[in-house]
Amino acid sequence: MKEVKIAGQLIQPGEFKEIDINIARLPSHTVIDTPIYVSRGFEDGPVLALTAGMHGDEINGMEIVRRLLDSGLHQPKRGVTVCMPIVNVYGFLNYSRDVPDGKDINRSFPGTKNGSLASRVAYNLMQEVVPFIDYGIDFHTGGAMRANYPQVRAVLRDEKNMALANAFNAPFTIDSPFRPNSLRKEAYRKGKNIIVYEGGESLRFDQHAIEEGIAGTLRLMKYLDMIDWAPEPTQENKVIWSSSWIRAKNAGLFQSNVKCGQLVHKGEWVGTITDPFGEFKEQVVATETGYVVGLNNIPVINAGDALMHLGMDNLCKLDNMSPD
Repeated sequence: MKEVKIAGQLIQPGEFKEIDINIARLPSHTVIDTPIYVSRGFEDGPVLALTAGMHGDEINGMEIVRRLLDSGLHQPKRGVTVCMPIVNVYGFLNYSRDVPDGKDINRSFPGTKNGSLASRVAYNLMQEVVPFIDYGIDFHTGGAMRANYPQVRAVLRDEKNMALANAFNAPFTIDSPFRPNSLRKEAYRKGKNIIVYEGGESLRFDQHAIEEGIAGTLRLMKYLDMIDWAPEPTQENKVIWSSSWIRAKNAGLFQSNVKCGQLVHKGEWVGTITDPFGEFKEQVVATETGYVVGLNNIPVINAGDALMHLGMDNLCKLDNMSPD
């Protein structure tokens, strides 16, 4: 059998090992470690990384990985899983997306050994984990009180990415370009295919998003021949090739008429903006036909704020091109 090493640790067939990567110390001199849970099957197979908590306030991904670990579903028959429930321990402790210096780890890759704190976390991940994996799922949620309906994001022109996304079979698969200095982009430069799963919003458990994330992970593991069974999808997967935001024309209080995941049609009344004093009421209408893949949950909004994210598959695009 082939030799498997993660973060310098040799992983034997059938072994489960916890590895702590030391990142730095708090000002209190408390050591901060990033825990990695590695489980190897008794037969050779691919190495799959499951990373969550890159943004410390995005707890749905942490719960997905935790439940996989707690139930033993992370254990492959063939190959290796590398589970990292909390990449950004600093942000988790402070209910924050970023590290204490305000930098975003997922905009700091590939990182440097002696750089900023975010850069050091990214560097350790690129040195200790990424070189030794084949594939990955990076779990995220919507940010700034915006909920994302369960979705996979990947560069779909890449055949491997498309195959991984199809295997995961989330309700939506969104063609998403690489973000500069992200884990997904820098891993791809190393020949590793990582897809992003988004579901729910920050600092709030979303049971539907969590359950879809677990089920999709198991389907992807089955596709990679790491396990023998996975649950069937409960919703049809829709491939989103383009998207746009509906934005507030005026400041006020926003109330939505629609739910995340719903199909809305061009010109449809999707919400209302009022002012707190009863002086005006404005209807918000859909600018295009599309699925609500993201929805703002903050009632108090300013002019220009994003209210909902519409995703268009091929049928929606045809509808948007037809005359009114």
